[in-house]
Amino acid sequence: MKKTTILMSAIILFAFTTHAQTQKNWYIIGGNLSNIGLDFQENNTAFSFNITPRVAWFVKDNLAVGAEVLAGVNTSSGFTSVTYGIGPIARYYVSQKDLTLGRARFFLDANVGIYGTNIKTTGIPSSTTNGLGIGIGPGLAYFLNENIALETLLKYNSNVGFGNSITRNSLVLGIGFQIHLPRAKLKSLKNEIEKM
Repeated sequence: MKKTTILMSAIILFAFTTHAQTQKNWYIIGGNLSNIGLDFQENNTAFSFNITPRVAWFVKDNLAVGAEVLAGVNTSSGFTSVTYGIGPIARYYVSQKDLTLGRARFFLDANVGIYGTNIKTTGIPSSTTNGLGIGIGPGLAYFLNENIALETLLKYNSNVGFGNSITRNSLVLGIGFQIHLPRAKLKSLKNEIEKM
């Protein structure tokens, strides 16, 4: 418990005392939320939720690579859909020199990996699309302070499946946040935790 408290305190401290960067040797830690809903209808209450945690590091200025995990569920009376996936990601931030928006930065986000969707509907055979998933889309990050950015991402996703459903295509609007931290700060934080 003590280590978790120190870790969270250090992240908050760094978030308010360093400068936001999309330069080499910085990290992004965060994720996107989409399709969150709870619908109360008589005889048909529905719930939906998707989350995509991710971590990436800047291999050069404005270009980050990393990984994400996708988990989601959409359920209502007689219907359940489960989505999942894992794979590498890449993100390119448009240079502030090219486009000045104050605290906002445009970016292009892409992913590829193993993704799937399993759909079960009462009275109908189940449908699965498990296989290669590819996604790409533009986004906008708005920095609340020097390290924390709220963002929105409009992404086209295609899943070429190995299940009984060959291909699944979707357009998803995600809202999330990212924390930008320098490598040196994360290293010193790790050393502090290990000393405890």
